[in-house]
Amino acid sequence: MTATKMTAAQVARKVIENKELFILDVRNQDAFEDWKIEGHNFNYLNVPYFELLDGVEEILPKIPANQDVLVVCAKEGSSVFVANMIAETRQDVYYLEGGMKSWSTYLEPIKVGDLSSGGELYQFVRLGKGCLSYMVISEGEAAIIDAVRFTDVFINFAKEKNVTIKHVFDTHLHADHISGGRQIAELTGATYYLPPKDAEEVTFEFTPLEGNLKVQIGASQLEVGALYSPGHTIGSTSFIVDEKYLLTGDILFIDSIGRPDLAGKAEDWVGDLRETLYKRYRELAKDLIVLPAHFMIIDELNEDGTVAKPLSELFNANHGLNISDEEEFRKMVTEQLPPQPNAYQQIRQVNMGKITPDDEEQTEMEIGPNRCAVR
Repeated sequence: MTATKMTAAQVARKVIENKELFILDVRNQDAFEDWKIEGHNFNYLNVPYFELLDGVEEILPKIPANQDVLVVCAKEGSSVFVANMIAETRQDVYYLEGGMKSWSTYLEPIKVGDLSSGGELYQFVRLGKGCLSYMVISEGEAAIIDAVRFTDVFINFAKEKNVTIKHVFDTHLHADHISGGRQIAELTGATYYLPPKDAEEVTFEFTPLEGNLKVQIGASQLEVGALYSPGHTIGSTSFIVDEKYLLTGDILFIDSIGRPDLAGKAEDWVGDLRETLYKRYRELAKDLIVLPAHFMIIDELNEDGTVAKPLSELFNANHGLNISDEEEFRKMVTEQLPPQPNAYQQIRQVNMGKITPDDEEQTEMEIGPNRCAVR
């Protein structure tokens, strides 16, 4: 018996559909504790690969007999070796094709809802990194917001939907993942928008994304309205789509808020962050559906796999929106921060157009969990 490969897409469906899965992760303990495949009904065993070179007999009693078993490593090779040893003793043993590298890059497109004009809104969920991108479709045209670097996913999806990509937006200069927005615009002839206050050091041309900008998509008068909302960065801009959806970028998440320190200006931007969260957003309609650019934990996913909640619910339940004392708020977003994203300074340089690492280097820069939030 030999093990069978399981793709990142198949694992993603198990996450979204709340299926059971037993994961044997053969990476080193520190790598496993820092970042792993998360699922509501997943169980785990972490045993480093080098401890299994002489056989798997000692761990077999720890592996359940009534669940699919997925062996995971960084890039695939070690998991194939271990999975094949286990497969000699039982069926239903799999290895993750491409390892955690493939899990980090996989995008799952999920329909969020229909728009009043007959259009559609899709969320692209990057489960392995916590990134969320969006495509608004109306009357044969599309706009993309906060695209990650896998440009072919968005371009091919637009082809499947028989729509032309006309507009590409980044809500801010990203520091935790490499944007694909500019590249998509170059490949499709679309207009690329970036907040000018975040773009003072960029090396390329762009269309300024400024507050109150209205961009029509399709002939149906669907509008994407821009709302200046600084705090995560000084240029951070939110979007109101179809007067129904609030795309918050990295300012507001479902269970957390954006961190202001990734450009080294946490103390300078605390006031902007608080004003956005406690004033600008509170002037908006409370029934708007919040669609953030990231999520932190698997519990933020809805039953259909989307990450979305009404703004009113977040005002009630999100801790970061309920800190009345301004000094306490300041300390939370400047002194009580989690570790910063992997290679965030280099990622900012890439997104400014200052450096052009190859695909392998970009993958290494992005490896690891989402760390753009504080809670």
